[in-house]
Amino acid sequence: MQANGLDERTNLLVEEYSTSGRLDNITQVMSIHTQYLESFLRSQFYMLRMDGPLPLPYRHYIAIMAAARHQCSYLINMHVDEFLKTGGIAEWLNGLEYIPQRLKNLNEINKLLAHRPWLITKEHIQKLVKTGENNWSLPELVHAVVLLAHYHALASFVFGSGINPERDPDTSNGVRLIAVNNFCVCDLANDNNIENASLTSSNFGNVMVFLQIADSLSELEALMERMKRLQEDKEDEEASQEEMATRFEKEKKESLLVISGAFDDEIVSTDVSRYIEDPGFGYKDFARRGEDHLPTFRAQDYTWENHGFSLVNRLYSDIGHLLDEKFRMVYNLTYNTMATHEDVDTTMLRRALFNYVHCMYGIRYDDYDYGEVNQLLERSLKVYIKTVTCYPERTTKRMYDSYWRQFKHSEKVHVNLLLMEARMQAELLYALRAITRHLT
Repeated sequence: MQANGLDERTNLLVEEYSTSGRLDNITQVMSIHTQYLESFLRSQFYMLRMDGPLPLPYRHYIAIMAAARHQCSYLINMHVDEFLKTGGIAEWLNGLEYIPQRLKNLNEINKLLAHRPWLITKEHIQKLVKTGENNWSLPELVHAVVLLAHYHALASFVFGSGINPERDPDTSNGVRLIAVNNFCVCDLANDNNIENASLTSSNFGNVMVFLQIADSLSELEALMERMKRLQEDKEDEEASQEEMATRFEKEKKESLLVISGAFDDEIVSTDVSRYIEDPGFGYKDFARRGEDHLPTFRAQDYTWENHGFSLVNRLYSDIGHLLDEKFRMVYNLTYNTMATHEDVDTTMLRRALFNYVHCMYGIRYDDYDYGEVNQLLERSLKVYIKTVTCYPERTTKRMYDSYWRQFKHSEKVHVNLLLMEARMQAELLYALRAITRHLT
């Protein structure tokens, strides 16, 4: 990073520490992308600490409920502390049976948002806002939905980036080292290459590393070549609307074949399970086999820009602007580099990553050629994306290492930021569409 970039990053971290009294590992890893971190912290601070429809303890308890859907003990423990600091009733931390009925009523929408948001209907909204003394006002419900979507997506980032809980400081020459799935935050921040971290002194080890580097370099060159060819094809000939629709359906059905592995007997710890209702409920592929008429969400019919943004901003003042800035920031963020290459237009690659997440959630963009997804995202990357997005608690370091092996850690963190924001936006689109239908 350039010296001025380092200064900006340092200032932002100092400001965050002085504001919250802590500097968690999420912030440190995100600080590789300073512009994005600033936008992220601003929106998170607003939804947790600034004036809003919900009391402060409710906000942190909702964060706990959301994180529990993905067994993210890191986020749960963080917000247990915050819940108590903001005056939360300690008894609520014994489990869902100890909380007010109003909060219990969020269990269903929490479950659906986390795993199958396409099932949310206006009836779910009506049930929450018309339950007598335990009803939710629409502004309160929107605040709750934003928090749920934020923490489901943040759990994806935590697992996808291999972020571990902060431990007691281990100091080395006055510098605290923090492990991140066998990486150190300083490795991630300084872009130490994965291959460099695995060098061994033996001749065999050096030969293996050399072969890995050569193989990953050829993968990089192949990806660059595919991007170039796609750009040329796009300039020469544009696919018809029918062909674009066919390619979307093909990609949606092929996502069924991307399997993260069998985890039928996952054990949920007591500390997490107390905050979960129906723990067996999880992600099911949107495009299930045997269905001829798949209920695709056409993005043009309900967009974030034209519909979701104005609704959320009207019911929960200013949050729409903050979320919109964050979505735009991550979507447009680029340093025009790809691993060792500079002056590269990465727009096509960023769009493929974002749209593939939405594709798995059944959201289709009429103006996007889904053939690009198949060309640009190899199988190991698709497995990683599906796992981080749909079952983040299953993510492994092997998955992280298996794709884009020549790329820098900062580029892989950027991938995780894109996946996180794409997921959050997908959840919000389904929830806000249901609220709109309730209102009309």
